[in-house]
Amino acid sequence: MKKQMIFFDIDGTLLDHDKKLPVSTKKAVNRLKELGHELAIATGRAPFMFENLREELGIHTYVSFNGQYVVHNGKPVFQNPLDREELHLLTEYSKGIDNPLIYESHDKMYANVENHTYIEEGIGSLKITSEPIYNPHFYKNNNIYQTLLFCTEKYEEEYRDRFGKFEFVRWHEYSMDVLPAGGSKAKGIEALIKHLNIPMDHVYAFGDGLNDIEMLSFVKNSIAMGNAEDRVKEVAKYVTKDVNEDGILKGLQLVGLLDEEAV
Repeated sequence: MKKQMIFFDIDGTLLDHDKKLPVSTKKAVNRLKELGHELAIATGRAPFMFENLREELGIHTYVSFNGQYVVHNGKPVFQNPLDREELHLLTEYSKGIDNPLIYESHDKMYANVENHTYIEEGIGSLKITSEPIYNPHFYKNNNIYQTLLFCTEKYEEEYRDRFGKFEFVRWHEYSMDVLPAGGSKAKGIEALIKHLNIPMDHVYAFGDGLNDIEMLSFVKNSIAMGNAEDRVKEVAKYVTKDVNEDGILKGLQLVGLLDEEAV
């Protein structure tokens, strides 16, 4: 088989519902590398939130912040930070209704409040070791590739109506990703495959979340996890098993990238 490029989401795709890496997934990834394929991670997470996973899998190419910061073999090849003036307006507005923010740079995250239940719940669900640093002014002089807005669903439309330069994508009961308008994993993938001159026919992607919809719609050979929401499955070309049922391995077999005896 010719060299293919395969993108993997993290939460609910590479990592199971307990944020563990299934043994079958690790073996499948190692086999893909042995076969000479190009592998990449495509995630809403900041790079510092999955450094250990990159090391464990030996994958050093990634689309992070839902497409806003793209790295190939450790070197940035595409960056798309949030509009600073619009971010200031968002900060002032959200502060007035007790909706805290976390500003994410490529190596750290900074909160504009010292403590908040929504932040504890949202960040806690990721099961990472990093904690936000209190610095409400960090965004003023630094590139922010993604902001986490902590609010309930009742505020969603209000934010979308007020801040047209941003996209809002919910990932937790108490939190939404804030991206540049038009930003998505698909945009980051597009930038990377153009940089590497890889034809679309040779690109695959696995995902399960709402922030994977654009990616799975854009990539010709797209695979939704069995645990994905119905609207995510609807845009994918294929649907594999649940992440807890060897979904990555079975998905790779389904599309012919691995045979039944490969792992």
